[in-house]
Order: sequence, then C-alpha cells, then structure tokens
Amino acid sequence: MTASPLLHDESEYDEPAPHLDSTAYLMNRISTQLTSQLSLVRLDGRRRSGPPALVVVAHGSRDPRALSTVRTLLDRVREQRPGLPVHLGHIELNEPLLTDTLADLDAHGTTDAVLVPLLLARGYHVRRDIPEMAAGARLRARVAAPLGPHPLLVETLYTRLLEAGWSTRMTPQERRTSAVVLAAAGSRDPDSALDTNRTAALLAKRLGVPVVAAYASTAAPTVPDALRALAARGRDRVAVASYFTAPGRFATECAQAAPWVASAPLGTHPAMASLLLHRYDQALGVSGSINAA
Repeated sequence: MTASPLLHDESEYDEPAPHLDSTAYLMNRISTQLTSQLSLVRLDGRRRSGPPALVVVAHGSRDPRALSTVRTLLDRVREQRPGLPVHLGHIELNEPLLTDTLADLDAHGTTDAVLVPLLLARGYHVRRDIPEMAAGARLRARVAAPLGPHPLLVETLYTRLLEAGWSTRMTPQERRTSAVVLAAAGSRDPDSALDTNRTAALLAKRLGVPVVAAYASTAAPTVPDALRALAARGRDRVAVASYFTAPGRFATECAQAAPWVASAPLGTHPAMASLLLHRYDQALGVSGSINAA
C-alpha cells in the first residue's frame, strides 16, 4: 500500500523536515493531497480512471490467425506504453464486438475512450460503422484516424519485403524489370483508393521501382490484372506486398498470385504498435515525435 504523503520518512529529504506542528506546513500538505485526490474525480462525481482507454478496432476475420495476430499486436502496444488501458473490439465476425467492449468499459467505470481503427485507409467502416457504434456508447468515445497512409506503414512494408527476399542490391537490368504490387483488400469508397495509392507512391520512393496498388475484391485493378499490366511493360520481376494487417483469405490469395516473392502481412511489427499509439495521441491532441501523415 502506498504511504500517505504526510508519512514520508525524514531521510528522504536533504534538509530536516519542518515540524509537524507548523500550521503553514500542514495546510500546504493537506491542500496538495486534496488537489491530487480531486483530480481523480469528474464534475459528475464519477472517479477518473487515468488516461482514456485505447480501444483498437479490428475488422474481424474467420481466419483464427487474424485474431491471434491482433491480440499479440495489442500486447506490443502494452509493452510500449505500460499503464495505458488497451482493449480490443471488432466490427464483425469476432468477439468481442466493439459495442460489447464499450458497454463493458462503461459498466466498469471507464468514462473516456479513444477508438483507433486497425484499418489501413479511409472507407465506410471508418466513416460510418465505427462512429455509429461510438455514438451508441454511454461513455465518451473519440474515433481516431485509420493507420494509413503513414511512413511507419511504408517501413513495415519494406521490412516485410526484405524478409520475403527482396534485394536491396540490384543490377540496372534487374531494376528495369522489377516492380511491386501493393495488394490491399479494396473498398467502394474512393477515399480508400486515394489512401492506398498514396501508400504505393511512398513505397515506390522507398524502393526505387514502380509500385502499383491492386485489390483482392470490390475495387480495380485486381492483383492478377496489375501483374499482367506490369508484365506488358517488361516488369516481370514483380513482388506482391501484402497490405493487410493480419493473415486471412485475401492475403493468402494475393500471395499465391505472385510471380516472384510475396511478403507477409504487416502483423505484429513494432512499428504497427507505435502507429496505433501515435493515432491515439493524435486523437487526444498530444504532440508526438512521429511525423504525421
């Protein structure tokens, strides 16, 4: 149990402690203690529970590897910021659903939460589904920006490509025939394509070869179509960069289409945990050292 501020041992101080019968000293210590305690109480009388909870909002998947990956990623977030309450909620397919997570937080006295989408671009889930779920919660729930585009995602994609066998030392001929297809899920929302194309442009600058955004469903071009278009331009040494947060059917199908190497999903890379915390801080208006995008 933490000792009362009035009961510190005198050896903690460089100078002798004031006599406890000093009225000014006692009043100062009591005022400090009351201020500290009152800072933990809201105007409505409910006790503050520290910093707003971070709720990572995943889409959900029928592939059990996805849930396992997301849970491990949340552990990485907790390691990077001990003491921050970190929770998980899903839009669909997996438990806990976001609505259940928010209800549980409210039932346990949490008053504020920041919802960070574990999504790589804007789209209907970010624009509509998550805000609607947040609006139905009793606690105050702010919705952060999606993860992408952001330079940390580009560095994660780069690392995953290196792990898959991408070479940083190419001959001029190899560079002229190389390219990357950035394989994403796809959305009907045009802003989603804009964000994915921006990530592709950032990755192309990082690699020094063309990067074409392509999609597993809904949007065009598909991954096979992008591969054929690149081959027609003499780019037949093509890698598929998996622009998915976790393993699943789309990631597997896109990797199987690769004519050369295919990278693993973004997964539990430390930069992903850093980016989740960055979006959390952004939503709270806290300045950080990570370049915003």
